[in-house]
Amino acid sequence: MRTATAAGTRQHTVIDSPYGLLTLVATDGVLAGLYMTGQRHRPPEETFGVPEASPFGEAVEQLDAYFAGALREFDLPLHLAGTPFQRSVWAELRRIPYGETRTYGELAQNLGKPGASRAVGLANGKNPVGIIVPCHRVIGASGGLTGYGGGLDRKQRLLAFENGTGDSAPGLF
Repeated sequence: MRTATAAGTRQHTVIDSPYGLLTLVATDGVLAGLYMTGQRHRPPEETFGVPEASPFGEAVEQLDAYFAGALREFDLPLHLAGTPFQRSVWAELRRIPYGETRTYGELAQNLGKPGASRAVGLANGKNPVGIIVPCHRVIGASGGLTGYGGGLDRKQRLLAFENGTGDSAPGLF
């Protein structure tokens, strides 16, 4: 069973991860959301559609491989709903290699909009598919950690996991 909305048919499932429970949402059978518990900009639960695991098999397999350290680049079709600028930022996020970081300014420069680092930050914060679209790989101009919808502690753990200085062992989530 599926729930039809103006955005399309929506389904969701919840999986466990080393970073807490993750809610996966599909629109018309394509991954459209990956949300952490307590995430900022997390849509209301009633917009996730009906519980149904069937559209998420490949996403779950790739996430499991990522958390095991065996996958560094996701290869999943995504249904990313956002403005053209947001989608351009999210596409740029997917170009940041595993284990590396970029600043908001570098992303703005790559997009041909060198004065748009704040707008890049806002678009980054609205990323609907965390981890897979690696918004955690974006840092401040000084090299410090800045906002992350899933919380700075999760961001720090994800970056440490990817650069080999930490692991994905469950924490306080």
